[in-house]
Order: sequence, then C-alpha cells, then structure tokens
Amino acid sequence: MAKTSVIARSQKKPKFTSRVVRRCFRCGRKHGYMRDFDICRICFREYANEGAIPGIKKSSW
Repeated sequence: MAKTSVIARSQKKPKFTSRVVRRCFRCGRKHGYMRDFDICRICFREYANEGAIPGIKKSSW
C-alpha cells in the first residue's frame, strides 16, 4: 500500500506530460499497472477470482 502523500502527489497535474504516474486506484501501486482495468496486477487477480470483473475468469486446462 502506497503512502497517502505519494498517492496525493501522483494525482496532481504534472508540469510535463511525460511525468504522469498511473497508479492503482485501490492500493496505489505503480508497478504492474494495467491501463485497461485501471488497477495493478495484484488487485486484478483478486477481483478476477471474486468474479467482480465481467468477462474475466481464471483459466484452467
């Protein structure tokens, strides 16, 4: 879980567009971020296992 100060800093408009930091809205993690779902890989896995993301299910073969 990211510190609240780090999350607040990333929400501010950056001086340059290349400085945009995309973070998971749930935990604030910046690495392993999936743009399509706006969450990190860890939260994605938890939501997918719960069935909270429509169209996503755990694969098994």
